[in-house]
Amino acid sequence: MMFELGYVKPEEVPQIPQLPTTPAAIAYAPLGETPVPPDVVLIRCKPSAAMLLNEAANRAGAASGTPVLGRPTCMALPASLRYGAITSLGCIGNRVYTDLGEDEIYFILRGMHVSAVVDALGVITSANAALRDYANGRRLQLATS
Repeated sequence: MMFELGYVKPEEVPQIPQLPTTPAAIAYAPLGETPVPPDVVLIRCKPSAAMLLNEAANRAGAASGTPVLGRPTCMALPASLRYGAITSLGCIGNRVYTDLGEDEIYFILRGMHVSAVVDALGVITSANAALRDYANGRRLQLATS
């Protein structure tokens, strides 16, 4: 159906990241309730939170350097496992099935990087607060000059 609608071209399929092998099992749970350490963590958030997470992933050495991904959303999981932290805009199927809001996107990172990204968030949020104050003052100064 996706080919018939022109949503995906057949020549795009080889560029879609995939897992190298089919997993024997997949566990999906809230992060605090995972029965095993997660390979990948999917965070549903506002773009402003994704900005902070991306900056923290950069600081923690967990960023992938890849562009923001679009459809299909599911490719973000193997892409993150392979490359590191990923931002995904989602796709229409995912948005319908999960009720992802129009003002939400995904940030995906390897499970092994969660602690380092959380640690980096303290520095990043503090720096962003200071930079916001500076930019607001500078904006006001420029507007009255």
